[in-house]
Amino acid sequence: MSDRLRQAEVMSAAERAGDALELFSRVSDRLRRLVPYDAAVWTATDPESGLVTAPMLVNNLGSGEGCAAYWESELLEENVLAFRDLARAAVPAAGLRAATGDLPARSARFRRLLGVQGVDDELRAVLRIGERPWGVVSLFRMRPGSAFGQEEIALLAALSGPLAERLRRFARPSGSGGAARAPAPGLLLFDEHGEATSINEEARGHLALLPQGPSVPSALGVRLPIWVVGAAMQARAIEGGRDRGSARVRIRTVDGQWLTCHASCLSGPGGRPGPVALVIEPTARADVAFIVAQAYGLTPRELEIAHLVARGLPTAEIAAALFLSPHTVRGYLKAVFGKAGVSSRGELVARLFAERH
Repeated sequence: MSDRLRQAEVMSAAERAGDALELFSRVSDRLRRLVPYDAAVWTATDPESGLVTAPMLVNNLGSGEGCAAYWESELLEENVLAFRDLARAAVPAAGLRAATGDLPARSARFRRLLGVQGVDDELRAVLRIGERPWGVVSLFRMRPGSAFGQEEIALLAALSGPLAERLRRFARPSGSGGAARAPAPGLLLFDEHGEATSINEEARGHLALLPQGPSVPSALGVRLPIWVVGAAMQARAIEGGRDRGSARVRIRTVDGQWLTCHASCLSGPGGRPGPVALVIEPTARADVAFIVAQAYGLTPRELEIAHLVARGLPTAEIAAALFLSPHTVRGYLKAVFGKAGVSSRGELVARLFAERH
């Protein structure tokens, strides 16, 4: 079977999916026939920070009890083929054995976790559009097994863009979300070992609205989703100089709203390291508009024009504000209307900025 036919076979399964979790399930089943593997992890990511978010699908790895250790290694240890590196690489997929010259123990992830669990090789990829990651995937072969070959790696790399395109569509408004809430921010504190030590009632309320997925127990009487724990880990990674990114992730709730988790490391007495503070709160309207604009594939200039339309500016004033001709602005508006599937300015504003976000 040619590479094009293999890609088409996987994407035919992807196109039938009704949401991101079903997409992962369908694609995982179909891809396994073409690239044999024993276990897999598929997860969506925040397109700005690259941190994992809902949903996450874990195949043949129990209930995901090892997820926290896996992502702790990913963010806080020296690893080969970190997702943050693959997101910027020329090719967004790679096999661990192929990348290490058949010496996978060069990676802390393999030494501490994968090798102990009987993994023989890992093939991972970032599902991206341009420089924005919409998901990541790890495929595992257990011992005794064989390393992932170049054709298998190339197939997953070729699927990166098409699968990311499909994933980002699911960030569009569903029209079924409940009325927007405006509760107080929730607060969680983590100690230097990553253990949750304090929580307020607002945080408990926010956590109750997050979708099901891998989680870790805590002494606070609540299980903490891996997406929340990952943001706290990222804050420690930034504080330790391992990353310069953002410890911020947006998660869609079970009722279609968006929550933002953002974490930072505090300082203790005498400059000693303090706890990690993680705030959970409703995502700002402008932030949601950005996500939705990305979901519709708007360029930065198109989003800029959409914002000016939302402010009520006519074409001539938009042109003057952006130093463009009215003809050029009308061309941009035509493109925006087409991508968003609307026919008027009012419909556009409702879809991008006010549709039950």
